[in-house]
Amino acid sequence: MDDITALILDDHHAFRVGFARLDDAKTNEELRALWQPLALHLEVHADAEELILYPHLLVDVASDEAVEETEDAIRDHNKIRDGIHEANRHPVGSDQWWAGVWKTRTENSDHLREEEDEVLPDFRKHATPQLRRELAVRWLTFYGEHPQGKGLSFEDKDPQKYIEENR
Repeated sequence: MDDITALILDDHHAFRVGFARLDDAKTNEELRALWQPLALHLEVHADAEELILYPHLLVDVASDEAVEETEDAIRDHNKIRDGIHEANRHPVGSDQWWAGVWKTRTENSDHLREEEDEVLPDFRKHATPQLRRELAVRWLTFYGEHPQGKGLSFEDKDPQKYIEENR
């Protein structure tokens, strides 16, 4: 069984591929067909990280860096959600839609870099292989329990409140 960090990296790869496919789309129908599942996956992924990964980063790593990394991640997730919501308020393919997609893409790219270069290595150093496998099972279960984002609100979170509630 993979560990949670491998599953997160799989999602990150899927996001990069999804945005690349948007670059190649030729019609608004293609854009819609690519954007809707990508946007949904970004939203579900953020909720999964906030429920499964980041609470353990705060507890198991329990450092000033872990708190800072978590605060940054929650802020990044909020910016990604805001970009998705902005795009979804406009007709697919319009300049305003592309502006929302671009905001989502750039915020996501920054987030992936920070997570891959800082958060995941930090977590790997401190979490046992057993915990990483257990969280992988929770991750897969979460995705199975929320097909198409069922039951998830995709709302922004206050980073400080999140940290207080999960430490």
